[in-house]
Amino acid sequence: MLADGVLILSHCGYSFVEDLVAAIGRRQLRSHVLTSQPLPEHANRLVALRALAGSVHAGGTHVLSISDVDRTLDALKASGVRVLACISVWEGYRSLMAYANARLGVADLAPVLVDSLRDKLHVRNALYADGLSRRRAYALTPDMLGQLQAHLARGGEYFVKPVQGIASYGAFRLTRETTWATLEAISQQAQADTVYASVIGEGVRFIAEEYVTGTECSFEVLVVGGSPYVVAIHEKCELTEANGTVLEDSCTSPPVSICARHCAQGIAWLRAVFARLALDWGCFHVEARFDGTRWDLIEINPRVGGSLISPSVKALNGDANLLDLWLHVLLDADGAHASLSRLAYTGEGETPSPNATFFRVYFASPGRIEEIQINPLPRAPVVTQVLLKAGDEVDPASREVFLGQLLWSMTRAERDAELDALLAASAFAIAVRYRVTEPALGV
Repeated sequence: MLADGVLILSHCGYSFVEDLVAAIGRRQLRSHVLTSQPLPEHANRLVALRALAGSVHAGGTHVLSISDVDRTLDALKASGVRVLACISVWEGYRSLMAYANARLGVADLAPVLVDSLRDKLHVRNALYADGLSRRRAYALTPDMLGQLQAHLARGGEYFVKPVQGIASYGAFRLTRETTWATLEAISQQAQADTVYASVIGEGVRFIAEEYVTGTECSFEVLVVGGSPYVVAIHEKCELTEANGTVLEDSCTSPPVSICARHCAQGIAWLRAVFARLALDWGCFHVEARFDGTRWDLIEINPRVGGSLISPSVKALNGDANLLDLWLHVLLDADGAHASLSRLAYTGEGETPSPNATFFRVYFASPGRIEEIQINPLPRAPVVTQVLLKAGDEVDPASREVFLGQLLWSMTRAERDAELDALLAASAFAIAVRYRVTEPALGV
């Protein structure tokens, strides 16, 4: 069995590699990592990966290609390794993962569907045409920008985002102050960002969507042979705008302000969306809003949700995190049907477990970090992650820059009783102090 393994596609040496290696190891399989070149400041990352995985293969640039995948699969086969599946949580490599699985004979979303799903203009307007969304999207040009801004005075609301986006990069409300130069500056910033440039695309294109109102949730979905299973619904407790993007500060699951009947309505709507887009295999993080009457789409991500979504799923079901469940779908589709039927929401919008979770994400501001401190809390978190350290320099960027995150697990009754207090107490649980720049002396 040790000759059998799973290929992980890693971006610049990261992309949840440690979590994936652990999940693969729990199945008594060996991990093999194909990564793009790490950034210069992470030059030792390949050494760390070699200590984790059965083998590590590196591309020649900061972005992987199909030829890198072919070369690695050929090398593993020649060395006697039987690769059972390929997995990646980096959205920019989702079509490469699908390509690898097609070559391996593993059921997965077709690469062409991955590419169409990542086109937010296509997805929005396809759903609008079929009555599954009440909002339209427009490709932004200087003329269209002016037309939409003219509508703002008549009560129109629009949200700007890249056609292909990630990490809320360049996602913000359209205002009268937004100029074409604003979009060009974000585009230039994205193209200069080594980590994110390839996933956003060359010559960044933007869309403006009619604004979706309501309470925002994410559906964590696994699809096996055309059957979607919703294993968690996370309600976003707080959303804030900062540094030219929208930040998701905290989430709780199950939703606290949306009842089971409306969750069931959301699941039925989501099934119709997936059928319309022919999404028949894979793991999806679907962001949507409920306005009290109907659900509408924010976006569909063909991967595991970020932050603490995966461990939150395990805390909810007491059995498996989202990475474990996705591997189950890839490696044993028939068995996955049975386990997901047991763990997923019912058609009535009910969960099979009395558990609840709450997590908070902390974002960094531009500047040099002097000190990070974790403050005591009335209820201790079950997961604590601090992602930056003293001495790190945070550059200005129109995207999320994670500082740390905390996850709490409790019963639903405890969550309902303590949520307001936990929201308030956790807001300052991770404190960061930045270096103060002294003003220059006058002459």
